[in-house]
Amino acid sequence: MQKESKRCTMYEDDICLCSIEGIMGILSKKWALLIISAIGNNQKLRYNELEKKLDKISPKTLADRLKELENANIIKRESFAQIPPRVEYSLTKEGAELRDAVMPLIKWVSLKDAQR
Repeated sequence: MQKESKRCTMYEDDICLCSIEGIMGILSKKWALLIISAIGNNQKLRYNELEKKLDKISPKTLADRLKELENANIIKRESFAQIPPRVEYSLTKEGAELRDAVMPLIKWVSLKDAQR
């Protein structure tokens, strides 16, 4: 049986892959999953803390990924009006759900690395 959606033609148990194009464009970029994982592991992180945890990430790449993840509503950027200025990053509800969904993949990769 064929089902029509706005963008996909699907058959029986097929999953429409069109709906994941946007998120895959973000998650497939280097560092994105590591940023999500680091923030999720720590609840909230400041920019410098993230930079230290991700060791080899360039400041420009970190800033770009944070902006992309914020625009995709995966992370929340919270600024505090104090001196010196303080900014914290945390996962949104959607970001936490995404992290929970990809954790089996992250654990699988870690297990495979440990076996080598």
